[in-house]
Amino acid sequence: MTELNDLSPAPLPKVPRLSKSKFLSGLQCHKRLYLDVHHPFLATKPDAATQAMFEMGTEVGELARSRFPGGVLVTAGYRQTEAALTQTANLIQDLTVPAIFEAAFLHGGVLIRADILERVPGAEGQPCAWRLIEVKSSTKVKDVHLEDLAVQSEVILGAGLTLVSVGLMHINTGYLYRDGAIDLTELFAIQDLSEAVAQRRASVPERLAAMTRMLLQPQAPAIEPDRHCHTPYDCPFWDHCTKDKPARWIHYLPGSKQVVSLLAQQGVTTIDEIPAGTKLSPVQHRVKENVEWVSAKLGTVLKAVQYPVHHLDFETVMLAVPRFSETRPYQALPVQWSNHIEQATGELRHEEFLHKDVSDPRKVLAESLLVSLGDRGSICVYSPYEKSVIEQLAVVLPSLRTALQALVKRIWDLHPIVRDHYYHPHFDGSYSLKEVLPALVPSLGYADLAIKEGGHAASQYYRMVFVETDWVERATIEEALLRYCERDTLAMVELRRALKEKAQMRGEMG
Repeated sequence: MTELNDLSPAPLPKVPRLSKSKFLSGLQCHKRLYLDVHHPFLATKPDAATQAMFEMGTEVGELARSRFPGGVLVTAGYRQTEAALTQTANLIQDLTVPAIFEAAFLHGGVLIRADILERVPGAEGQPCAWRLIEVKSSTKVKDVHLEDLAVQSEVILGAGLTLVSVGLMHINTGYLYRDGAIDLTELFAIQDLSEAVAQRRASVPERLAAMTRMLLQPQAPAIEPDRHCHTPYDCPFWDHCTKDKPARWIHYLPGSKQVVSLLAQQGVTTIDEIPAGTKLSPVQHRVKENVEWVSAKLGTVLKAVQYPVHHLDFETVMLAVPRFSETRPYQALPVQWSNHIEQATGELRHEEFLHKDVSDPRKVLAESLLVSLGDRGSICVYSPYEKSVIEQLAVVLPSLRTALQALVKRIWDLHPIVRDHYYHPHFDGSYSLKEVLPALVPSLGYADLAIKEGGHAASQYYRMVFVETDWVERATIEEALLRYCERDTLAMVELRRALKEKAQMRGEMG
């Protein structure tokens, strides 16, 4: 006999409280929100560079509070909901508090924490009103910021407060720091977005209701990965949602994502199924053909290099809050270089520089660079970035301008040479050094290094110079930075050698 319980449906998921971050996840993709709420363990953890961005945002947020003297922080943590709500309510009642930081509000099943809630005088006979200000480390207003403020203002208004304005406080890259204390009124720009946010707020209740209904379903909605997975942010569930896709999935085609979406709408699921005659870029054609290709001109362009060949790579740091005179927020400051010098005989020598103290790195770095590069030989790079760094140094260092400008004329970029004259199926359509190197020089990679990419290098440099106090940890980071930058320039040496062999083999076969 069948028990009654055997016929009962599986219990539906319990819907937890939403937050503004989960609301934004739901706007990007309902499946992302469902997984975020019910299966968060399926998300890929943020990489070191992304984590560093989060930390920078936290630092900027804390500094922004200094613009509101006398403001009080709600100290209860994000998991201490009841304590945070109580603290917020008490601060609202205390008329001596001019601003509240991280104020907590709960309405309609949505819990939010407001970066800055500034008290402003109400109309005569009316209670005080408030100005809501969201703080971002970005340099301009983005569409997602309006949605962020829309859900926050909806919750705050629902909780019974009066908002007279809603704004975004962000970094002003036009601010030129000179010396002394940071001018916070110049560093931060505040834009009133009340009207734009009010228009978005009208749709918040309906959107929240749709998200709640979706979250009550027993399974995540069936939404195929597409361009929305990367707008406005890369979805942390991308790896999970694409784990069963074929190796030649159409969305792996590089270049215009509009072309990819059109092909997918036509039922094309793999790159191999792209119909003949489809308008593709040269790189997309090579990815579709999926065979190794060597240009007849590769050998000739490689011979244009002048010995001794310097292989140069910079690492830079971009500070949201400038620390050195005559610098702006997020200005790229070179702090490290590596140079592998190859003679015509094949002899190889390595030189390097790393600025290790809290001072302006530019002049001492430029002086050491000029000594290492001398006045002879091509300067091999793998992007336009090194050229732009040298050009910027020439602008801010008048005494070295002529010598630095002379370096620019010697730059020889290997990236367009690879892009225009060689392709390997293992590139997967990418010509970044990290993709090209394993295909041409499989014995040389980055897996053995503590730092494996530039964003991580920048965040570790910041830690070493501006945060870390333990000398052992500082020494560990220093070594990791030196080895990473050295690997980048050694990679260019070996890449040139491998390409020369490919050109030679083609010449022999041709």
